[in-house]
Amino acid sequence: MKASYLFLANGFEEIEALGTVDVLRRANMELITVSISDSKEVTGAHGVTVKADRLISEGIGDAEWLILPGGMPGASNLAASEPLRKLLLEQNAKEGNIAAICASPAIVLAPLGIIDGRDATCYPGMEQMCPKAVMHDAPVVVSDHIVTGAGPAATIRFALAMVAISRNDQTAKSIGEGMLLYDKDIDFYF
Repeated sequence: MKASYLFLANGFEEIEALGTVDVLRRANMELITVSISDSKEVTGAHGVTVKADRLISEGIGDAEWLILPGGMPGASNLAASEPLRKLLLEQNAKEGNIAAICASPAIVLAPLGIIDGRDATCYPGMEQMCPKAVMHDAPVVVSDHIVTGAGPAATIRFALAMVAISRNDQTAKSIGEGMLLYDKDIDFYF
């Protein structure tokens, strides 16, 4: 299986980033954290500094997932990264998997046209930044190869949706149950 890449920018939402890393690694998915700056040390919106596995300048291979946590100004910093925008457009063009949560669907994906005509969700109040998407008041929305999440409280469901797509529903259910977070009534698909 191909590696997945989670992109970190100063101001990222720590729960969304690290919760996603945790869940995907529990699923034995190769997940590489990538700093979009020239330093592997990246500080989140609430002062938590993490060390990324690599720099975006070191290159990204063929990806299973490109993952964008939210947070402010993290999402704005992601949107300002030309190398990341290029990777996202290339991934979308080949219908490769992309996941974005919180502010990132509105601030990163919408301006690139990636969620145009698609069902999506984002942090409440940012929907107007996605005028060409079909926005939903839902924790997680899956639309073909795009997964979007509403915010920090949706992180585990967001990550489990990626596991369900890349592995299977049973693996996602098993991981969720092991974390005491899986609700058997949750449907990963909108």
